[in-house]
Amino acid sequence: MTIVRRTSALLAALVSLLALVGVARLIAPATGGVSRQPPGVDRQLSYLRAALDDGAGEDAQAMFPEGWFFAHALYGLAWVETGLRQPSEERDAALREARWALTRLESPAGTAPFSPDLTPAYGVFHAGWTNWLRGGVLALQPAQHRDPAEVRRFAAASTALAAAFDASASPYLVAYPGQAWPVDSTVAMASLRLHDHLLPPRFDRTARRWLDGVRQRLDPRTGLLPHRADPVTGEPAEVARGTSQSVIQRFLPEVDPAFARDQYLRFRTEFVVFPLRLGPAVREYPRGLDGPGDVDSGPLPLGVSFSATVVTLGAAQVQGDDALAGALANYGELVGFPLDTPHTRRYAFGLLPIGDAFLAWSKTARPWVSAPPDAPPVTVPPWWRTPLVVLLLLLGVLPWLLRRRFRRRRSSPPGPVASTPAVGLLP
Repeated sequence: MTIVRRTSALLAALVSLLALVGVARLIAPATGGVSRQPPGVDRQLSYLRAALDDGAGEDAQAMFPEGWFFAHALYGLAWVETGLRQPSEERDAALREARWALTRLESPAGTAPFSPDLTPAYGVFHAGWTNWLRGGVLALQPAQHRDPAEVRRFAAASTALAAAFDASASPYLVAYPGQAWPVDSTVAMASLRLHDHLLPPRFDRTARRWLDGVRQRLDPRTGLLPHRADPVTGEPAEVARGTSQSVIQRFLPEVDPAFARDQYLRFRTEFVVFPLRLGPAVREYPRGLDGPGDVDSGPLPLGVSFSATVVTLGAAQVQGDDALAGALANYGELVGFPLDTPHTRRYAFGLLPIGDAFLAWSKTARPWVSAPPDAPPVTVPPWWRTPLVVLLLLLGVLPWLLRRRFRRRRSSPPGPVASTPAVGLLP
């Protein structure tokens, strides 16, 4: 019995400890805003580099067509975000890792899934994200010490992108033959704004023409950029969706902050929800509309996309919506099961490194071109943590209550036993 009692006490203590850790993760700050490095991201980047060296990019590629590319691009971009928070003389590690990621994107493995015959070469998805990272590498360097070859490559790639936009009747260039997603062109256009921020400006007219075309081709249901567009005309071909909107809202402030604020408020109204009142999350389809998931969104329990929820953390931070960014980060700390070692941190038990890449990139989000905006009206209720904290506290107390009840039942004396007269002995 002593062994049973000790084992039950140990299990009850373990459950209580896990519940208390969950409460701490819900309450402790999990973001750093635009100036401070978020807690744990440095160790997360250490884990990601080791995972990429061990084949995490190839694993991600087996899951979706841009998996290898995204795994390396987001790793490099998170290092840029990290470096921009540091003094210029302390950016050597960030610059080294961002350059390493950039060489991977420009390598044959980085271009393999894309067609060189598109305009721009390899399509706007590859061209836009790669050019954004090129600009990030330059942003890490003091202007007077920038590598001339890197400056030339960034200027040449930006010129090719601008020429493709100027020659297109649609604001949305193709990413694959016959396929166009507005989110990809938004990233590419942000890279042109970054060019004009870092180097002598050249592409303002291109950006303004692009914005005019976008405003004429919004999704009629939501007033947002559509998820998919006709590759020739740019007219909406699919309703706005959370996976693409979360990225659009991250980059659009770099192109036009005023237009981006209007789009962000619409997005927040249509897509940010509190399922079961247990915390903020992002729907894949706008309120009142359901649809199937895909490789980008993943499964959609209660209509929620986990990938869109993670990326929206970064979009909220870029928009100055610290209340929503903080709530999404704390919720992620609770449900993401982070595992820490002295040198690494990984989420979801390390089973999905590409998810860690998206999370590190989102937590470190900050504007690169535009000034940090004023905070939008707060929509996260101040009590949002309360139901989760109550559930965790109940979970922590429940094993002890069950253990106490079990011990009482075992220690209770047996009740009186009624005697039965023996047959044949009655008078």
